[in-house]
Amino acid sequence: MSLPAIELKQLSKTFGDTHALKGIDLQVSKGELLTLLGPSGCGKTTLLRLIAGFETPTSGEITIDGQSMAGIPPERRPVNTVFQSYALFPHMNVFDNVAFGPRTKGLQRKEIERRVHEALEMVNLADLAQRKPAQLSGGQQQRVAIARAVVNKPLVLLLDEPLNALDYKLRKAMQIELIQYQRQLGITFIFVTHDQDEALSMSSRVVVMNEGRIEQTGTPREIYETPRNHFVARFVGEINILEGTVVRREGDTLRVGLEGRTIELAPTSPNEFQRGDAVDVLIRPEDLRVWRLDELASGAQTFGATVCEVIYKGTTVDLILRLSSGKQLAASQFFNEDHEQLEFAIGEEVFVDWIPGWEVILPHES
Repeated sequence: MSLPAIELKQLSKTFGDTHALKGIDLQVSKGELLTLLGPSGCGKTTLLRLIAGFETPTSGEITIDGQSMAGIPPERRPVNTVFQSYALFPHMNVFDNVAFGPRTKGLQRKEIERRVHEALEMVNLADLAQRKPAQLSGGQQQRVAIARAVVNKPLVLLLDEPLNALDYKLRKAMQIELIQYQRQLGITFIFVTHDQDEALSMSSRVVVMNEGRIEQTGTPREIYETPRNHFVARFVGEINILEGTVVRREGDTLRVGLEGRTIELAPTSPNEFQRGDAVDVLIRPEDLRVWRLDELASGAQTFGATVCEVIYKGTTVDLILRLSSGKQLAASQFFNEDHEQLEFAIGEEVFVDWIPGWEVILPHES
């Protein structure tokens, strides 16, 4: 069994009275594109800086490719970092910026030229090798930063919110390019972002962080569809939360009192709930189905609702619905061949339900 690219054991970091990281345990496989996702101040950049060697842990251990990094300075670690600001040398042209690392390592001139040419070819900047950073667009500067980081052939590439300075369209294009670079190079990428869409679309695994701790680690699909707790559910995408009470448990199903109705649900772990437990039923907006009054047979497990807002978004129509209790739900309805079906009106009376099993049930959180 091969060693992980990175292993963190009980890693903690304090700055005075501030506990930036609290006992982080994490393994990163070789060739993985792992994203650290969380709000500002959750500790994700501190974690990246500890791996890079720019900060020293207060306690715990960092191992890279089986070797402890205790006392190993940044320049001797098999990692490179791409910063949000790109940190290019303004007085150097593109070639010299990329060649800086190999030169400091004492490589021969021909080897430096070969490596720089390969790196610039990969990012499609070979024709701009003589330009200065100020003569490049934001996307081109970002590509130079990536070429400079990979030219030394690191085991791990650390990327600290490198797309933040780009406009929306270029940011989306660069997300795809980064995935392609990672696949082409086979290098382990650890990517830091606070953008949920970016994390879900780019990663093989996502680590959701909050207040210096890891809340959940999993594939993008696991993080989105089966959040472990309320923080993950709320932070990663939109979520509807309905409060209920367990009426009884029947094998793998629960009978739950919800909004004046008793409905049958099938949680992944029914045994953790008992009769009388207060629970929260979580449903993503796109998992809700909205029916007109003449579309649904009576007796189905549905809730009556009133349309409060209709928001056209091109590929979807987003609705804000109000249940009879006053509870509001967000629902995203996707266009099909019959666009007229999504022409809802404010004040219209509708039914709402979802496919059983698409909900997540968690203990109630007040």
